[in-house]
Amino acid sequence: MQRIGAQQARNLHLAAQGLLTPPRRRARKDDVFAAIARMRVLQIDTIHVVARSPYLVLYSRLGSYAPRWLDELLEEGRIFECWAHEACFAPFVDHDLHRFHADEGGRKHWSLRSAARTRDAHAKAVTALLEHIRAGGPVKASEFERKDGAGGGWWGWKDEKRWLEALFAHGDLMIERRENFQRVYDLAERVRAKALRFAKPDPVGDEATMRRAFVLGAVRALGVTQARWINDYFRSGGKLRDAELDPWVDAGELLRVDVEGWDKPGYVHAAHADLLAQAARGRLRATRSVLLSPFDPVVWDRERAATMFGFDYRIECYVPAPKRRYGYYVLPILHRGRLVGRLDAKAHRAEGVFEVKALYLEPGIQADEALVAALAAAIGDCAGWHATPQVRLDRCDPKALRTPLRAALAACAKA
Repeated sequence: MQRIGAQQARNLHLAAQGLLTPPRRRARKDDVFAAIARMRVLQIDTIHVVARSPYLVLYSRLGSYAPRWLDELLEEGRIFECWAHEACFAPFVDHDLHRFHADEGGRKHWSLRSAARTRDAHAKAVTALLEHIRAGGPVKASEFERKDGAGGGWWGWKDEKRWLEALFAHGDLMIERRENFQRVYDLAERVRAKALRFAKPDPVGDEATMRRAFVLGAVRALGVTQARWINDYFRSGGKLRDAELDPWVDAGELLRVDVEGWDKPGYVHAAHADLLAQAARGRLRATRSVLLSPFDPVVWDRERAATMFGFDYRIECYVPAPKRRYGYYVLPILHRGRLVGRLDAKAHRAEGVFEVKALYLEPGIQADEALVAALAAAIGDCAGWHATPQVRLDRCDPKALRTPLRAALAACAKA
């Protein structure tokens, strides 16, 4: 069994995720699709104090790019929306895999159970809504008038929104496109027919095929992982045990490795054998410094982020304000293979201001000249991509970081 150091394991993970080194050229539309295909799932979240999470995840990997490209890929049918690790975009080639998981292999999947209850409770109205779309074409939930005067978050959804979501989860409808990030629903057969121009989904005929695709796909996307983290990636089941992976190790599809500091073995997909060999020789070099989304695959599994990076990360936007430690929408800071801090940010688009409410370095991280310069460059670049080029820096922890970072940000702005 090959042995790799803890930092090389982190670098292998980042290489698989497309975060090891800066992009070598300006991004193109096909690079957006390639990044999604590499990750296999791109989690969707609607919070937009900075760019919405899927756009920010892509920015972290690609640098400056046109966010409309993600919308165009969805409308073209090259990607689709599904329930996997929460609501996600995924390459259309995986459509039948996720559909099989929901319909056959995922009878415990909460989205399908909820959809079935809604369909059963409102069968006549749901059927009428489906026929309305069949006859009249795609719809948005906003096209239907509220009858109760209520509103708010998901708990205040109008009936039609609930029915549309139920039909989507059940597979009767798919998301044809988004308009101002609002879902546009259409019949699944119509969306699928459009998507088939670009790719034919891989067939999934039974539970064993589904399980193999999810396990191997997650390990490949993660670069290196422990068995117990694998199924969380697609939310495809409970925590796996090492013995359950023996068949794929014996077949040479997975490589079992010893990672410094881990109490369990790691697993690497055979497709990453060259990266593993480089890691074993200590040759993987992390040079990327960038801000991450709170819903980035690198940090969405709290246990994995803590074990791999020593980074205890909790998404606090769903925590009551008095109980927040770091802030509402806090971006992890990736610097040369380590998660060195976190940044509470807000983009004031109308004023062109990128507000850094607070920046915290992790314990033991020294704010030397190189780190200060990298932080300023990462913040300034992200602010520029947001079209909020004026950076306003408020609080820093440690406090001594504030003055040199402000100076470095000012120098970046003049460059």
